[in-house]
Amino acid sequence: MSLKKLLIAYVVLQAACANGSSNGGEESLGSSREPTLVKTNFMTGLQNPWDLTFLPDGTMFFTEKCRGLSMRKTDGSIVRLFGTTGSSLVANDLFCEGQSGVHGVALDPNFASNRLIYVYMASNLSSPRTNRVVKLTLSEDLSTALNRTDIITDISYKNAANNWGGAGSHSGGRIRFDGNGYLYVTTGDNHNGPLPQDVTKLGGKVLRVDTNGTGIPGNNSPSGGDPRIFTFGHRNVQGITFHPATGQPYIAEHGPNHSDEVTRLTPGGNGGWDPKPEPGVTCADNYCGYISNKPSGIPTPMTDVEKFPNALRPTVVYADSQGMGPATFLTGAKWRAWEGNLAVGMMAAQRMDVFYLNSSGEREATTTATLPSARMRSLVIGPDSNLYIATDGGQIWKVEPQ
Repeated sequence: MSLKKLLIAYVVLQAACANGSSNGGEESLGSSREPTLVKTNFMTGLQNPWDLTFLPDGTMFFTEKCRGLSMRKTDGSIVRLFGTTGSSLVANDLFCEGQSGVHGVALDPNFASNRLIYVYMASNLSSPRTNRVVKLTLSEDLSTALNRTDIITDISYKNAANNWGGAGSHSGGRIRFDGNGYLYVTTGDNHNGPLPQDVTKLGGKVLRVDTNGTGIPGNNSPSGGDPRIFTFGHRNVQGITFHPATGQPYIAEHGPNHSDEVTRLTPGGNGGWDPKPEPGVTCADNYCGYISNKPSGIPTPMTDVEKFPNALRPTVVYADSQGMGPATFLTGAKWRAWEGNLAVGMMAAQRMDVFYLNSSGEREATTTATLPSARMRSLVIGPDSNLYIATDGGQIWKVEPQ
């Protein structure tokens, strides 16, 4: 049987394992009550904006992959805070390579009193180079980054190109606080076959730490594993968000050429991604992520329920990779039928999908937002309940539902 036919058969099986959650084009629920979207350019001329976050007054902090962290004041003026030359605090160890550089940004839950902000970045302070999470203290007027503390220094980084991609590939990099004040950090598999299932290393994981980078006791980290690990067995998670009613963490993860997935996380869970070759199989650089790691020739599963019967089951499975990336729950009454449901940016397909979830958190239906095509890198709800979207084309959009 050809690899193409095996892939088709595999995708059908995967969709069945995920309770039929394929992208089958079903009609959306409450379509007559869905909002009309009005998009305006909030910022333009940026260099690969990657993430953003807001203060209650509308002040916005945003990252650019190869420049660093900046602040947009409510009057529209820009202050460069941390990163390359021109920033108030220059990071000489920062480098930009491939998919990597400055990624996620998150405000401390107590920012109003401590002025702390967190950034995910690639650093050459150690050898080999790593990804890091750094904590920055801002001045009282927020216009200057005063100092830096590195709270996680050993996140896996792809230091050399291989058969599957260049250096800097698959670094993850989204960081978000939950309602309990815990910081979640998503990391990537670096095109390294054993890494996602290696619980002594931080690549291909979702971490959960406190504001000093210490693992949370309730992480239920695997036996012998790093206590900072919340879940493992992931490919390259770039979307994480929390259900507005339950606090349940959801991730959006894009597959190699199949099986984009949205998955609910539980402490100690295994995402089921294991791209290393099984006995009797040979893959270039010991990474079978784009082909098959099995003697049967079936494409390497994103969630291998045969090998890991207790693996986390995705609530959404896309049969072919749409490039799932950023994710957020839409909150505020102005979102009408979409309020409380999950929006995910499809970077390869250059669109945004909205997943209707039932009371159990399972996907019931999907609709696609009417927006211009773009690689959407970040989706964030602002204090005005509008959606702000950072695009790889150098813009930040303001999307207002009406």
